[in-house]
Formats: sequence, C-alpha cells, structure tokens
Amino acid sequence: EKTELTQEEKDAVLQLRSGEVEWKEFKVCGKFGIFNVNNTHSILQSQIVPKSGEYPYVTASENNNSVSTYVNYDIEQIEEGNSIMIGGKTLVITYQESDYFSNDSHNLACYLKYDKGKSKEMQLFLVSALYKSLKPKYSWGDSISWKKIQKDTIFLPITADGEIDWDFMQNLITAESRLAIRGVVE
Repeated sequence: EKTELTQEEKDAVLQLRSGEVEWKEFKVCGKFGIFNVNNTHSILQSQIVPKSGEYPYVTASENNNSVSTYVNYDIEQIEEGNSIMIGGKTLVITYQESDYFSNDSHNLACYLKYDKGKSKEMQLFLVSALYKSLKPKYSWGDSISWKKIQKDTIFLPITADGEIDWDFMQNLITAESRLAIRGVVE
C-alpha cells in the first residue's frame, strides 16, 4: 500500500513530467511574501555540551539534515520547529520538524504564513523550491542574509486562478516518496 499511487498522485507526476504545470513567482518574505523570516540566535559550539539534551543543534552543514548533536540550552534562544532553516553562509536549506537551537545568527528561520502548507511533505517541497530559486543568486563570497532575502522570489505551482496549488504539491511530494520507496523495495 505504501508504494501504490492514488490517481491524484499519478496525475501530479504526469503533469510535472509533461511540463503542464504552471508556475508563478512569489516574494519569499515581506508583506506580500509567503514566509516570515528571522535571523536565528547564535549559539557557538563552545557554549554547548554535545549529546546533552533533546533539542537538535543545527548548523549550516549538509550532513544529517544539518543537525550536529542534541542539546539542552537556554530555552529563550530556541527556534520554532516546523520551519525551514537556511544556512546563511552555505545556503544549505533544511526542514526542521522539531524546535531547535542554531549555531549562527547568519542562519535564517523561515515560517510559512499559510496553514495549508505546514505539513512535513509541503515543507520539503518548499525546501526544494527555495533551493532552486535561491541557489543561482548566492555563493560563499556572496552569502544570503535577512536583508537580501527581502528582495528574493520563489517559483511555485499555481491553480487556474493563480493561487498556490497546495494540492498539487502535496500529491507530487507524496507520489515521489512512494516511488522512492518502491525503488528501494524493488
């Protein structure tokens, strides 16, 4: 059952592969943006005790979803989970399911403004969309920042009336997950 696609999921995959999906540019943040974006707190590695607690300590590393260890620390400096973190200097973009601590105030925490898109699957779709939209603009020498992201945009699939197509995104990401599982099983 975990590898069988629903008709909606099959349709989403077909739409994407045939180029039938219409995309629209949206502001990443600001008054008309899809996210509220904040700089994260800065908790240096020298300030934490590795493996000392339950909260992920997130860095801008590509490894292990950017989680370097689990810690307990000053709860006033925690970042809210079910959000997307962008490594400011590295442009590593990850979905953080749980509340977490960040190692660098150059990192950005992105909180989706739309309730409909707050599922884990939807956030993973948005991670990919952000990466695809932002990667051509930034590099180590020209890293992203809170100020710069105010001008950035993201491309997302839209419905016939020009609204974000949350259902398409949900069906596509679920289909891709099932297809990946099927590939492993086979």
